[in-house]
Amino acid sequence: MFEVRGFAAHDATTPLVPFTVPRRDVGAHDIHIEILYSGVCHSDLHQAQNDWGNAIYPMVPGHEIVGRVKAVGSAVKKFKVGDYAGVGCMVDSCRECESCKRDLEQYCLTHTSFTYNGTEQDKATPTYGGYSTDIVVQERFAVKISDKLDLKATAPLLCAGITTYSPLRHWNVGPGQKVGVIGLGGLGHMGVKFAKAMGAHVTMITTSASKGEDAKRLGADAVLLSTDAEAMKAQAASFDFLLNTVPVSHDLNPYINLLKLDGTMVLVGVLTPIDGMIGGALMLPRRTIAGSAIGGMAETQEMMDFCAEHGIVSDIELVDMASINETYKRLVKNDVRYRFVIDMATMPAA
Repeated sequence: MFEVRGFAAHDATTPLVPFTVPRRDVGAHDIHIEILYSGVCHSDLHQAQNDWGNAIYPMVPGHEIVGRVKAVGSAVKKFKVGDYAGVGCMVDSCRECESCKRDLEQYCLTHTSFTYNGTEQDKATPTYGGYSTDIVVQERFAVKISDKLDLKATAPLLCAGITTYSPLRHWNVGPGQKVGVIGLGGLGHMGVKFAKAMGAHVTMITTSASKGEDAKRLGADAVLLSTDAEAMKAQAASFDFLLNTVPVSHDLNPYINLLKLDGTMVLVGVLTPIDGMIGGALMLPRRTIAGSAIGGMAETQEMMDFCAEHGIVSDIELVDMASINETYKRLVKNDVRYRFVIDMATMPAA
């Protein structure tokens, strides 16, 4: 066991403060990563404030981790010292259930060990996340990062990226399809980039006309204002796939009506109860509403390789570690285009 520097929340109402983070010694299958950048996900704020009622304190948030491999265990095959590596939303799973055997560790039927605010497979040892200088993780739960990518802008790919990439891949989005991305934020801007790179015709669906220009800069072919009833009616039954990134409860019915026969809308943002849906709108013409959560480790590596091939990273604003509480205040106001990333070189000295 060794100790590293980090920042932690100690309860739901007080600011994050410096914290000494315990890390296990490097085992045979482990890699030790010196963290260079850690993305700030909106879920970090929700967890730190115990908005979802499952907080474990002290809590070191951060599950969008990019760094340099500092040491490797004796049985490690995928990484060597000096490689760039990433860690996302999970650091272990049971590895034996049906989901794990299908490389879908995020859907582990026994126990997923989340990167922070969770426990290791013993269901007792707490996990601490990326708001720290170092992390030790088994190589299976880390991905290789190409040096072609801008490292700081790569960090959000470990959550916002894979959250949007996975459903697009699972539902076989590609050329000839009309895809709508609902909501232009941290998730939505990645959805636009991925869907466009996959060859689809991409429409940004937003409540804000002011976001249209930026959506097109990101790669959208068209913009549809969901507040424009006539425009929505004109686009009825025309979309093959909708990626819904809206993070709060909302009326799904206007979007359901955009789907064509056998069209699918996938929810990746909202965790709270969904407002009532009209059954007939799903039945005629046969439409599907589905959900998706991050991606397994094999798919996350596939996404990283896809990003390196297509030059895709997140649009970010780099912030200092000491400013994390001010960053959270800005996050509440949605004052970011489109993800915050902490430069871990700014971690205050002990």
